[in-house]
Amino acid sequence: MLTSPSGPNLPTKITPHHLERRAMGYIRQSSAKQVRDNLGSQLNQRALVERARALGWHPERIRVLDGDLGQSAATAVGRDDFKTLAAEVALDQVGIIFGWDASRLARNNADWYQLLDLAALFGTLIADAESIYDPRLYNDRLLLGLQGTLSEAELHMLHQRLNAGRLSKVQRGDYVQHLPTGLVRLPDGRVQKDPDVQVRHAIERVLTRFTELGTCQRVLRDCKQHGLLLPRRQTGGLHGGELLWKPPSASAIYEIVGNPAYAGAFVYGRRPTDPTRRRPGRPATGHVRKPLAEWATVIRDAYPAYISWEQFLANQARLHDNSQRYAAGCGRGRGTPRAGAALLQGLATCGRCGHRMRVAYKPNVRYLCAGLREEFAEPGCACLEGASIEAFVVAAFFEALQPAQLDVLAAVLAERQQERDRLVQWHQHQVQRATYEASLARRRYGAVDPDHRLVAAELERQWEEALLALRQAQEAAERCARQPAEPTVTPELRDRWQHLNQTLPALWASEQLTPEQRKQLLRSLIQRVILTRTAPDRVQVKIVWVSGHFSEGTVIPPIHRQAAVTGYPQMVDRARELWQQGHTDHDIARVLSTEGFRSARSTVVSPATVLKIRGQHHWVSRYHEHRLACRIEGWWTVHGLAAELGVDRNWIYRRIKCGILNPPAVIRRQPYGNFLIQDDPALLEYLRQQAHSTRGRDAHTQT
Repeated sequence: MLTSPSGPNLPTKITPHHLERRAMGYIRQSSAKQVRDNLGSQLNQRALVERARALGWHPERIRVLDGDLGQSAATAVGRDDFKTLAAEVALDQVGIIFGWDASRLARNNADWYQLLDLAALFGTLIADAESIYDPRLYNDRLLLGLQGTLSEAELHMLHQRLNAGRLSKVQRGDYVQHLPTGLVRLPDGRVQKDPDVQVRHAIERVLTRFTELGTCQRVLRDCKQHGLLLPRRQTGGLHGGELLWKPPSASAIYEIVGNPAYAGAFVYGRRPTDPTRRRPGRPATGHVRKPLAEWATVIRDAYPAYISWEQFLANQARLHDNSQRYAAGCGRGRGTPRAGAALLQGLATCGRCGHRMRVAYKPNVRYLCAGLREEFAEPGCACLEGASIEAFVVAAFFEALQPAQLDVLAAVLAERQQERDRLVQWHQHQVQRATYEASLARRRYGAVDPDHRLVAAELERQWEEALLALRQAQEAAERCARQPAEPTVTPELRDRWQHLNQTLPALWASEQLTPEQRKQLLRSLIQRVILTRTAPDRVQVKIVWVSGHFSEGTVIPPIHRQAAVTGYPQMVDRARELWQQGHTDHDIARVLSTEGFRSARSTVVSPATVLKIRGQHHWVSRYHEHRLACRIEGWWTVHGLAAELGVDRNWIYRRIKCGILNPPAVIRRQPYGNFLIQDDPALLEYLRQQAHSTRGRDAHTQT
């Protein structure tokens, strides 16, 4: 019988069948730091191989799994060797599993009991530093279950203590966070701005330009236009600890504008981890950005500030306002002003569902809402004509505009001049840095041994690159210096702009302002424009000003159907009255317009509208009644007499023109001037003979 130093009863659990299979030793440590520093733990775990030999396993049947070093046992995700171990057990290839303790194999009961179930099914033993357990035995299974539960509880307590210590440091403000580029931590723990002047100016310029331009994309294009680079202090990797200057990107600018550390604030809980969003094998995933109101800890004035906290809050509000994505509970931002002709782009809001309205330009500017259709598959809320609504909003904007102070213009020009000065200074610093780099490369090349040609060639290449960078920096600085200075507010200009509120409407109507500039002017005072169609030809407009107050009004846009115009039945009744009184279409249109009625596409009623109404109701005019009647008050009409004689009406008109029919036998009835012929038997007989002779001559001519 085999013997073992572990006790007299333990060897009875090991059978020849176990010895024919493999002995698997599983080695694991939770982090790379433990793998690097805690070498004693690895030695203790690897010593289990000798125990396997002492228990009777041949060295060729002993296998060590150490591929999970540096992996946490909180989950089986990412632990390939643990999965290999479970697969080998399921294939009945493992006789015993060696682990220093249960925590090395698993830190959660789901993985632990899965391994126990497989071991019990295939008769695999589990051994630690002291004992050998058979999962098929009740007492051993109970002890292994308790060890797994204690291991999981131990991990929970460790996390709880670590989190408590971290939160305690956070509340005191002692928690050491990674600082963004532009802030450095001294050996004594104090934080100060980066000693590199150019780095500070680059960060300040991004924040200042965002305040002026309003969007990160415009700041990005501004940096590209001037050929500026952004600093990046690498925290790890190949260039760890170095300061690199990289081309600007949208993500880098968003990170600068949205980082509260530049406002001097220590923040914790800005991007917590959501376990449901973590990707297997990628522990750095699953971070969720929380709104400012949900940040766990905010300690202001903890760092040197590039901008004030109030300016940071304004920047975040501007970023949210620029966003076009709908966020539950936060609404949707206005978006940035674009070059389209629609002045209310981003401002127009549907009064029915609350969604931001879209813009269409065919055939003219229109505002559409498809919120209900997209979310509930219902018909769209509204499709509104834009010109009349924009005219109302612009008129309200001019009315609310207070007389502008010329000092505002002077401040803007001075700020632009300061920005130009900062840009010139940035280029000067770039030239200074490039000069230093070129001088350093020259000294390195001069100090190398000429016989060491490989090193000399590389240093010469670096010197040439430094000289090229210096020349490019000098050219960029010269181009910036050649740009004209910003204009100043002269006394003549001050007098001209003294009454801006009177000159702005004329300037607005001219072609000097682009649609984008007009939109920016409107947004300076207007927060939202809520549009609600109350009738087919009525739109209620509610203007919400930035102060929180609002103005209301009703706009009458042009529509397609005349019958949908408000008051259309009353207009039809009034038109009938005027028609019955004998008025013409022009007279009826003039009276209706005077009384406040309107057409579908015009503010007045046109004669064509009156004619269309008469046609729809079959109101024939007096003129046509006279033309189509046979007799009127005992007199023959041209139509009736022609039918009586069996001739064409032109035959009678020719007799009237030639004087064969003349007054008093023929009269003209007012007001339309219709011809009426006297009902005289002698005259009628004479005309019959004339008609008969005419028909005889026509028949002879045809023969």
